[in-house]
Amino acid sequence: MTRSTKGVRSERPVALGLLRDAAFLSVVGLAIVAVATLSLLGGSLPFGLGGDGGDGGGDGGPVRTPAPSNVVIVDPRTKIPGTIAYVKSGNIWLQSGANARQLTSGGQDAMPSWSPDGAWIYFIRTVTEDGRYPWDGRASKYQLTYPLLMRVQPTGDAAAEQLATGRFNNKLGTWFYWLRQPTLSPDGLQMAIMSDGPDPSERNTVLQFIDPATGALTPADVPETAPFGHQDPAWQPTGGVLLYVKNERDGARGAPAIQRLNLTTGKASALTGPGYLGPSWSPDGEFVAATRITSFGTDIVILDGGSGVELLRLTSDERSFSPVWSPAGDAIAYLHVSRGIVDLRMVTLTGPGPDWTMSEPLDLTQVSGLETGSRPVWFIPADELPTPTPDPSAAAPSVP
Repeated sequence: MTRSTKGVRSERPVALGLLRDAAFLSVVGLAIVAVATLSLLGGSLPFGLGGDGGDGGGDGGPVRTPAPSNVVIVDPRTKIPGTIAYVKSGNIWLQSGANARQLTSGGQDAMPSWSPDGAWIYFIRTVTEDGRYPWDGRASKYQLTYPLLMRVQPTGDAAAEQLATGRFNNKLGTWFYWLRQPTLSPDGLQMAIMSDGPDPSERNTVLQFIDPATGALTPADVPETAPFGHQDPAWQPTGGVLLYVKNERDGARGAPAIQRLNLTTGKASALTGPGYLGPSWSPDGEFVAATRITSFGTDIVILDGGSGVELLRLTSDERSFSPVWSPAGDAIAYLHVSRGIVDLRMVTLTGPGPDWTMSEPLDLTQVSGLETGSRPVWFIPADELPTPTPDPSAAAPSVP
């Protein structure tokens, strides 16, 4: 797909919609698992994904074959409260405690997120059909691959519902715009999404707000560096701030940085400098877990939610990314690649922040081959959350 000199897409499509998908993922999605280099922008897979070092045996021991596409292997020691959702082979899986079950089928689903009450999981489904668009002066057939905004009940008792589509018709033919990373606000009244709609010839894939009832898109009035756009929306649980990642490039390197959008003033500002993405808030809205990119790989860090100062590095293996903070506040789960196989790990946090004591990482899944382009998301019902410890300083004064 070509782009105009102003950084937005021209209306001339490539022959296969799939190529457009690959081009975007190479710029944005794959940045979470490798050093962002010019080869990534050109469409090649990240070097770090294929193994853990020169011979791919970085952790020692025999190389193991990934589990079949319809199996997730859960570590029997796993005892997590609530439910974590993630994606394997294009299907959404739910893991509760030491059990995992497949929620959707068809191999076309990605990017799940929970509704605040846990009643729904929102996600993106990709479908393919024949389309027509002008090519060399005449209408030509091509394979159109486009996204749908969907939701499904985590019980799996009913079929998934379609809420919006990226497919549209204009006077030239049939085309589509992106819908990526749908995320509901804590009050359930707003949904952030990454999209170049409704006219992809005029906009890059940037932070927008979508009305699930109508599919109407409203762009957030925040800066971008064309043509790289935005990614990774994250609502502050206590309200007031929406984090997102502004993608940039520093020479041959990708340079993503986490931004803060003040929802009261509408003003955006930088939370971090270059090299951070994939933010996830702590339940109290004070801290942010994020992926830190260096020249050697990716690791999980904890940042101050106000200043962006790096407070703690949870991993130092250079192969960890996409953190999600437990709604209970006492653990962070994240994706980890070993011998080219992606699994879910967790570190528990003891004590008050920022002076936590970390546990050793625990494998929540083993040789399961989870997908890197979908962040894990975590929900715990309110009646299973720990009771907050009263603040002594907030106690009412005694009456004389």
